[in-house]
Amino acid sequence: MKTILFDLDGTLIDSTDAIVEGFEVAYDSLGQIPPNKTDIIKHVGYPLEIMFERLGMRGNVADYVRAYKEHYRTISKAKTTLLPFAKEAIDTASQYAQLGIVTTKTSRFSQELLEHLGILNYFKVLIGRENVTHPKPDPEPIYKAMEQLKAKKQKTWMIGDTILDIDAANKAGIKSVGVVCGYGSRQELLRYTKNIRADAYEAVYFIRDNT
Repeated sequence: MKTILFDLDGTLIDSTDAIVEGFEVAYDSLGQIPPNKTDIIKHVGYPLEIMFERLGMRGNVADYVRAYKEHYRTISKAKTTLLPFAKEAIDTASQYAQLGIVTTKTSRFSQELLEHLGILNYFKVLIGRENVTHPKPDPEPIYKAMEQLKAKKQKTWMIGDTILDIDAANKAGIKSVGVVCGYGSRQELLRYTKNIRADAYEAVYFIRDNT
């Protein structure tokens, strides 16, 4: 049986509004001017601490992360939706593969969102930021997911929308499909994989038809 590991933000779900609002509230609560929306979106996919550091901040990054999480949890369900055809992608993939989630999002929030969106039961494993020492693009989260699933490397695929996902897959020695429905560009993704599809739905059909 094949194994498919999905990224979350930009691959299966759209939580852009919740993420941007979380950053704005975090900066405001600490008396700082928030970065603009475009700059925030450019860094989605990286762990929160790295996003805050890259976006510029004054003080302790842990304070910003804490403020973000406190607000994000209150709005995430209301401001997160499945991307078009994501449910169909998951349902199709589950017919021929075991499924997992590998994300830099907090696994606690991820589980709550997946349950709210009605798709949690499709996934046998969920690896989030707090489950690893080194997040994507390090291969550690992929290795951890594969270990829990007892997945075979030659039959494991990663689907993601940023170079972090694809780079991690390459380092882990598994195959990947980049999707352009999220935060990464086709040009960026092509630097890491030749397998590019419009979204997760097209990706799972591509994987089904390839070894």
